[in-house]
Formats: sequence, structure tokens, C-alpha cells
Amino acid sequence: MTATAGLDPPPMQHALEEFLRALRANELAISPAEAMDAHRAAVQVGFSDRALLRDALCVTLAKSATEVTRFENCFDTFFARSVGSVARAPSEGAAPSGTTFDLEASLEAGDAAALAEAMETSAARVGASDIRLVSQRNLVTRRLLDDMGLRTLDARIAADRAAEDTAARARAERLAQRRAELVDEAGAFVARQARLFTGESGRRMREQILGRQRLTAVEPEDAAAMSALVRRMARRLATKYARVQRRARKGRLDPRRTLRRGLAHGGIPFEIMWKSRRVEKPKITVLCDVSRSVASAAQFLLLFLHSLNEVVESLDAYAFSDHAVCVNDLLDDESVDDATALILDRVGFRSTDHGRALADLMAMSGGRLDRRTTLIILGDGRANHAEPRLDLMRAMSQRVRAVIWLNPEPATYWGQGDSKMDAYARFCTVAKTCNCLDDLERIIADVLRTYVKP
Repeated sequence: MTATAGLDPPPMQHALEEFLRALRANELAISPAEAMDAHRAAVQVGFSDRALLRDALCVTLAKSATEVTRFENCFDTFFARSVGSVARAPSEGAAPSGTTFDLEASLEAGDAAALAEAMETSAARVGASDIRLVSQRNLVTRRLLDDMGLRTLDARIAADRAAEDTAARARAERLAQRRAELVDEAGAFVARQARLFTGESGRRMREQILGRQRLTAVEPEDAAAMSALVRRMARRLATKYARVQRRARKGRLDPRRTLRRGLAHGGIPFEIMWKSRRVEKPKITVLCDVSRSVASAAQFLLLFLHSLNEVVESLDAYAFSDHAVCVNDLLDDESVDDATALILDRVGFRSTDHGRALADLMAMSGGRLDRRTTLIILGDGRANHAEPRLDLMRAMSQRVRAVIWLNPEPATYWGQGDSKMDAYARFCTVAKTCNCLDDLERIIADVLRTYVKP
């Protein structure tokens, strides 16, 4: 159903292909097979009946109630035609525009069809559907109008205004009015393109910005988007780790073992042997700071902890302020919002006591800390002038596979004031500043990767 190589596609086929691009930009997953079905459906029902075309394409492409709503909104926006305020009864003495587009003649004649077609053609030439940022609208609008012949029209208006002929000056004012209306129409046209094609790129840009946003500086209006980003991040980790597990179960062909096993069958390789990669189940213990000093980041740390619980099979989770509590039951049984609220109510927003938290962790989980365990601590390392219990930190670092401390504060703050982070860091395998979601995802992915053996 694609155009012949070297030839431009028919206008309606091109419009349908652009419409499919717009649907994908609005988060409708459309496979190549579904795109071919959409082309066949359009050929069957034709393009003359708007409602019939919309229903045929909707049945072909939308697969859920949510996608139906997105499809209908996208269809109405994409196929909107509003070049109407400049389309009116022709001026007296105006000749209808011919096959070659003439902007001045079309405006004088009020030729809506010619104006709409010219706007579509110019939009294709200047790449209006390639718009990716809302801030590009003015630039694209200007290029669209220039391609339609606005500069020539402006020169004609200026010349008529300078003429001594009354009729010429009247024509100049009439064209100037319709020029202003055309500029408004072009702006509305490009705005529709922006709504259609900047959705996905805009979302990706916002995610990139939020991924680098300091957890301690997230604006309230961005909290929902940040929460959704954490959940997607956890799904990516789960998918990546599951892919590693599947690859480990199958592995690569082992010719030596295959030939050796085939000796029992006269040299025929009936049994295929694989070089498998061994994957140890991640055994992770997390100690998460939810005290006053990290209050602004606490909800995102807990959200990440809840999401991490869905990624790994063995996770012991603890939260602490002035003491530590086990929160495995809340992460397993409650929704993320309820779990976060209950954890903060149980132990959150109090003064920090890292020493007491380490003692509680050793008492509750010391017997399960072994050489297969990775201990991850999320906190700022501020002991609030209490005993830091470096002896417990040393003991745990000797028991476990690795100690990874993720601190939302810059390294230049470590050891300043009541911070004991410089002392704790001596017993950590990795101690890094981690104040955004990109850092969290990268470091946890590295932790999971250490459980895959060649």
C-alpha cells in the first residue's frame, strides 16, 4: 500500500500516512499490519463521507476505550478545515483563481478550496508536521505563509497603498484585512499540527527534564508526572532483568559439549547443549531515610522502593528516621499511595538517627545479611549529632556482597556540620551523589547486572 518508488503518493494517501504519524505521536500503538489495514479500509469506504471514514479507521486502529477517545480527538483535529473566514463572496470584478495558485487572486475570489489546498501543500513543503516543540509554532507559521506567497502579497498591498488610484487603495485595504485573517488561519493550522505532533516529543522532553530534576526541588504540579516516570522506570528495569534471565536460560550454542553428547548417538547431535549464563536471584536489602532532612525527597524514595519491590524477587525494605522499621508488608500488600502514606505516618519526618537505624537493621535483618546480599542505603548521612555507630557499618560491610550508599546531597556537603557521610563512605563499595531519578535507575540497573555471571 505504499507509493511507487520515485513517485509522490496520491494526496489522500499522503494525508492518511500523516494521520497515522499523528496517532502514533498521541501514543496510539499502530503496527505496520494495522497501518496497511487502515489504508485498505480507507480505499473501501472512500474519503467523501467524513463520518464513515472516521468509523472505519477507528474500528481498524483503536483497540480500547481510551484509544477510541484519543483517536476521535486526533481525527477531529487532523481533518479540521477552518480556512473559512477568508472564504467569502468574491469581490466585484475579481476573477476566480486558476489551476496555478495565486494568493492574491484566491483571497480576492474567496476561493476556500484553493486556499485550503495551498495551505496543505505549503505545510508539506515546509515540514509543518515535523514540528516537535510548541515554541516552533511562530517560525513554522511564517515559513508556511512565505511559501504561500505572503511576501508577494505584502509588496502588492504596499504598492496599492502608495498609488493615487482610489480603487487601488481600496483593494489594498481589502487585501490587508483578508491577509490578517489568513495569518490567523495559518496560525490555527500550525497550532493543530503542534497539538498533533508534539505530544510524544513533548512528553519525552518533560521526562528528560524530570529525570534530571533534583528530588529535593520537584514542584508540586510535577509530582504526578514524576510518579508516573518512576513507575515506567521500574517497568524498564523489570523488562531488562527479565530479558537477561531469558537469555541466561537459553544461552549460546556450545559446540564442544554438543559434539561430546552426540558421540552416544553415532556422532549425530541429537541433543543441543547451550552455554548458559548463570543468574543469581538478586538479594537486596534497602534502608530508606524518610526523616525531616530529606522530607522533600522522601515520597519519591518510597515510590522508588515500592517500584523496586516489583522488580526483584527478594527485597527486604526498611524505612527510618529516629529508628528503623520493616516495611515489607506494606510494600507487598498496599498500593503505592497507601504504602507511602502509612510508612510516613509510621516513621517519617522525624529527626535523623543513623546509628539507631543501623542498630535496628542489624537486629531485624542481621541474620539474612550474607555474601549474596547487596545493601542499598538511601539517605543524606546526617546523624543529627548522635552516635553514628561506625562499628555496625563496618560489620555489615564485611558480611554483605556490596554496600551502596546513595546520597541526595552533593559530595562537597559530606562531612560538613552533622554529616557523617565521609566516615560512612569508608565502608561502602559505592558512595555516590544521587539526587535525581536518572541516577537511581542507572545505579540500580548496575546492581542488577552484577547478579549475572558469564
